[in-house]
Parts: sequence; structure tokens; C-alpha cells
Amino acid sequence: MPAARKALIIGAGIAGPAAAMSLQMAGIDSTVFEAHPSDASGVGAFLTVASNGVDALGVLGVQEVLAPAFASPFITLRSGNGKYLGRARTGTELPGGGTSQTITRSDLYQGMHDAAAKRGIEVSYGRRLVGIDENGAGVKARFDDGSVAEGDFVIGCDGVHSTVRELIDPNAPKPVYSGLLTTGGYVQGVPVDTQPGSYEMIFGKRAFFGYALAPDGSVWWFANIPRSDEPARGAIDTSNGDLRRQLIDLFNGDAGPAVALIEATETPMALSPIHTLAHLPKWHRGRGVVIGDAAHAPSPTSGQGASLSIEDALVLAKCLRDVPDYQQAFDTFVVQRRPRVERIIKWAARINNNKAPGPIAAAIRDLVMPPIMKLTADNKASTRQFAYHVDWDTPAGGQSS
Repeated sequence: MPAARKALIIGAGIAGPAAAMSLQMAGIDSTVFEAHPSDASGVGAFLTVASNGVDALGVLGVQEVLAPAFASPFITLRSGNGKYLGRARTGTELPGGGTSQTITRSDLYQGMHDAAAKRGIEVSYGRRLVGIDENGAGVKARFDDGSVAEGDFVIGCDGVHSTVRELIDPNAPKPVYSGLLTTGGYVQGVPVDTQPGSYEMIFGKRAFFGYALAPDGSVWWFANIPRSDEPARGAIDTSNGDLRRQLIDLFNGDAGPAVALIEATETPMALSPIHTLAHLPKWHRGRGVVIGDAAHAPSPTSGQGASLSIEDALVLAKCLRDVPDYQQAFDTFVVQRRPRVERIIKWAARINNNKAPGPIAAAIRDLVMPPIMKLTADNKASTRQFAYHVDWDTPAGGQSS
């Protein structure tokens, strides 16, 4: 019987625990290493787990992580003057009636960590990766505290600013600033004219605003603010009062509840730049491979970041299970995943471009978007994106993108 293999997983966000649990299902041991000294806390931003991500969590057997979430099956798009531009699905209906879900990143993170802990998966905190050394027998990961860990391969689950990606390929492209800053918040007691769970998205005159009504009556909102030059790190720190006034000025005069929601938000989330990674030439080299945002980072507009990471984890584990040579397994993984993720990234980038147009482009967008939305509401590309299923029992070579 061949010796048990060991994976060193770098990053304990969403992709890290998903990779560890997927590998365990494939009979491969792992340890997860996280640079931060402790686990995540606080509410923070929220995200959508698309129906394909919900399905992937089902394949992992951890549907319970979505217990704090609420269904969010539709998005309604409007212009800054209130014109209805169209309605789109955020996913497909799953067996049993489920669909895409909205959840705080912190709740999803905690749920994934709890599920991994129940399966005996170890997470080691305060371990910041600084180097990877390979030999014929395996790989050694070096951390900034002087410690080392040994295994058969390294999996980078360390996000859009991945250290593993840079170690695999020092010439790898850097994440690209999208031209947008993002913030958001949570509000109680502000009435909004929408159905619970349905997103309303507004192409404002100066910025983009979105919100959803949660089942408990709270409103979860976000704003994307165009800014051509990426601010230097630390240069966009503002007090809550200053940020609130800036946001009110940006949305003043737009149709919809943006101003009322911002005024009622005690603590808006800190502004942060949105970065994307559209095409990474090398997803792996030697005994190192990257998945999730470390390999392909769509903008939050896609609603697919977390879902694609969970899919990646399952597909990589299948490849390592079914293809004995790890290099061939990594190659198979890339072939199966690259076409899908890059289609989604390109689609999300087109939406992002519509969030920050000039006046003429905005007028054209508002004119052409309604017929386009009707034509694309249930087309094959949309169905393929949301209905993707990782068939765990099909050999790795049989999984389509």
C-alpha cells in the first residue's frame, strides 16, 4: 500500500478548509496554516454563495454552514433615476428547492472552520509563509517564526495577494485594481420597497449601490465607488462620520433608499479597493499549486468568488485522488477549471465597467440594458454558470467545465 500523502495548505479563509475537507474525502492528509494569529471575528462584509456553491457545499457534506444565510434568488437593476433596467437570477433552483444564499463572510468562515474541526482537521495560526523548498521526496514550507513543515505538496489558498503564487512564479502577474472602492453596512428600522432576499442594484449617477432585505427586517447594503487611481495603503482611512458624509454626497439625488440607509448606518465598513486576477499563466510549478482567489480572482460583482473556491477544492482533490502523478494531477485540474473561471471573470468585468461610465455611456447603458437583460435572463451561459455540479464519483478526467 502506498504511503499516505500530506498536503500543506496555506490560508485558512474559505478555500483552505474546503481544500482540507475535500482532500480528506480523497484519502489525503493535510494541515492548514494561517498567517493571522487567530481566527476571524466580527461581521464584516457579506457575500453570495451562488447555487453552484451551495451544491458544492452539499458535495462536501457541510450544508449546515449556510444556516445563518438567507435565500437571495434575484437581482433587480435600476438606473440612478429609478428606471427599471431588468431582473436577473443569481442562481438556479436546486433539488429540494434551494437557491443562492447571502451570508456574512464571518459566518461562512466560522461555519467552514467548525465543520473542518469536527473532521479533525488542524489549523495552525500565526504561521506566515516565507519560502518553499523542494527535494525529490517532498516539500518543506518555511514560516517567518523560523518553523518548518514537511509534506508532499503545497496548496495556496491564500487569496488574491497570495504568497504561494509569487513563490511558484516570481514573474506572475499582480492583481489588478478594478477602479472601484467598496464599503457597506447593516441597518435596522429603515423601510425599503423590496421583497425579502431580493437584491436591488442601482447604477447611481456617481457610484453604484446595492442592498437586500434580510428576513429579520435588517437591510444589508454595499456601495462601489469609482476612483481611477488606486489609493496607497492607509490613504483611504477615514472616520465613520467622514465616510458617511462622503457617501451621502455621492448618492444624493439618486432614486432609491441609499441616502437613508447610509444615514442610519452606525459604522460603515472601511473603504477598500477591489482587486481582480483575470489570467494567471501558471497555476502550479513543482510541488506547489494555487486555487481560489490565489489563482483567479473575479470581482465581487460575479457573486462567485467563494463558490469557485469551493469547487476548486473539490476538483483538485478528485484530480489528486485519481491521477497518481501529482504533476499530471495539477495539469488535469487546470485544464478542467481554467475555462470556467475565466468565463466568469470576463463576465463580471463587463458588469464592473458599467458601474463607472461617463454620462454618454450611462445613457447608452440604460437604453440597451433592458432588452439585453430579457435576452440573457435564462440563456445557456447563465444556466451553465449556476448549474455546475462537481460529481465526486466521476473520475477526474470526466469532469467538464
